[in-house]
Amino acid sequence: MLILLAFIIVFHITSAALLFISTIDNAWWVGDNFSADVWRVCTTNTSTCMAITDEFNEYQSIQAVQAAMILSTIFCCVAFLVFILQLFRLKQGERFVLTSVIQLLSCLCVMIAASIYTDRHEELHQSHGYVMEVSKGQYGYSFVLAWIAFAFTLISGVMYLVLRKRK
Repeated sequence: MLILLAFIIVFHITSAALLFISTIDNAWWVGDNFSADVWRVCTTNTSTCMAITDEFNEYQSIQAVQAAMILSTIFCCVAFLVFILQLFRLKQGERFVLTSVIQLLSCLCVMIAASIYTDRHEELHQSHGYVMEVSKGQYGYSFVLAWIAFAFTLISGVMYLVLRKRK
């Protein structure tokens, strides 16, 4: 049981790390001479960055992705704290339902963020506010990490729902 508990803790921390990296790192959309995320667009050659502001088309979509990713990260961290509290407070044989619900909310938020970005990526990168041509890019590793974090948080949420505290 101790090995299972250690695995669940490592799995949850990995999920949180994936969420932090995908939210913060500047690689949701990459090209030959630029990288873009939900916060800014940077040129690779000159290392200059430009914040994404309301001057851009589809700024509301970017704000929705930003909010959902931040909420997902917060929910994942809160779920871990609730899990630690429930680990010592629950009686044996009870389930970690509250932890599971919070982790599944995190899963839902990251799915919403990645889905919005997937659906709106063409419109997001056609804005006249960009200094360089960003429409000729491809999804970066932060975008892929967001989808992997979705899978990890989903699996983690289900594991908490099934897990019972035993001796």
